[in-house]
Amino acid sequence: MLNNIYREKLLNAILFFSKKVKHPSRTKVFKLLYFLDFLHFKATGRPVTNQNYYAWKFGPAPKELWHELNEAKVPEDFKPYLSIETYKSEEGDRQGFNFKPKKHSDLAVFSPRERKILEDLAYIFEDATPSQMSEISHLPNQPWDKTIREKGDGALIDYLLALDKEGPISEEEAKEVEKERDEMFRNFSIKPTI
Repeated sequence: MLNNIYREKLLNAILFFSKKVKHPSRTKVFKLLYFLDFLHFKATGRPVTNQNYYAWKFGPAPKELWHELNEAKVPEDFKPYLSIETYKSEEGDRQGFNFKPKKHSDLAVFSPRERKILEDLAYIFEDATPSQMSEISHLPNQPWDKTIREKGDGALIDYLLALDKEGPISEEEAKEVEKERDEMFRNFSIKPTI
């Protein structure tokens, strides 16, 4: 049993992307998770997996999950669902890994909007390489780029950077949703990330 709905969504998003895209490396899947969370936040004020992403040199990364998967080890609660296959990186100087699903993703844990974003991202980036995903996540004036320029390498990327004036949700509404989510975490003793 996974410890909360965000953990279930995280696992099932990884399983979904690993099954639907070519080259399901840690780099590529992490970028897909980033796009999933930030696109959903832009529309609703809520991320899907509730990961905290940091502006690292090669793009946004969910630091806690990155550490959890250190040395290509699968977290205990993910082991029945997921395995990892190691490989040499495209440059040949680093070891990488691909996610290998043992089971199908359970899309019932996602809302219709979340499923649509998952499916759209898998379709758009199906053939993209990990290097291409890194490049895409570095586009100018997007949350990673703004964070690197304003706060530097390693800084937490604020979800509010995903919002724009023409979007369906204002910064004030997003902050209110965040306050409600934090209150829920406290009331139900839920750990907010992984």
